[in-house]
Amino acid sequence: MLHINSESIEKMESRYQANLFNTISGFKSANLIGTRDKSGNTNLAIFNSVVHIGANPPYLGFILRPTTVERHTYQNIKETGFYTINHVHERFIEKAHQTSAKYAKNVSEFKACGFEEEYLNKFTAPFVKESKIKIGLQFEEEHLVKANDTLLIVGKVLNAYLDDKLISADGTISLTEAGTVAISGLYEYLKPLKLNKFEYAKP
Repeated sequence: MLHINSESIEKMESRYQANLFNTISGFKSANLIGTRDKSGNTNLAIFNSVVHIGANPPYLGFILRPTTVERHTYQNIKETGFYTINHVHERFIEKAHQTSAKYAKNVSEFKACGFEEEYLNKFTAPFVKESKIKIGLQFEEEHLVKANDTLLIVGKVLNAYLDDKLISADGTISLTEAGTVAISGLYEYLKPLKLNKFEYAKP
């Protein structure tokens, strides 16, 4: 078995190191985050770092890379306070991946990458019409990760839209039936397979 230690990490080529440590944590969620600034310019970007923070009340978080360069998603969230998280599905993974390209501030990834903006129940941030599971959030707080200057952005879930047939009697959402995909690393997309579902574990 290969042993990777601090010394070998220091000698790694930067892109190799990035790929290695972006995959070593396991499969990650694939989501498109939609935002709009006060002038009405929209932005759409793929993130593989959305995480569950709490269920009651419901909070989700995601990681933003250092803001030493323009981060349109971050700027729009701080400007308006609202954003959407939209699941990525198998049928549009190529278009979703394209949103990771560095477009200019005045170029909407919705239009550039072939997605349709959707506005629901007067929520000001744009949803992705093509997504089967979409969530509207309000910015709650941010936390600086001092180790590498990234930011944990925490938002409160205000709205969620999905087909009720995807929700089981106990409230679990069938992500496989929805066609939601996962990401390995930065560039690889996978289709999860359900193996089993267990009861709440007790001693």
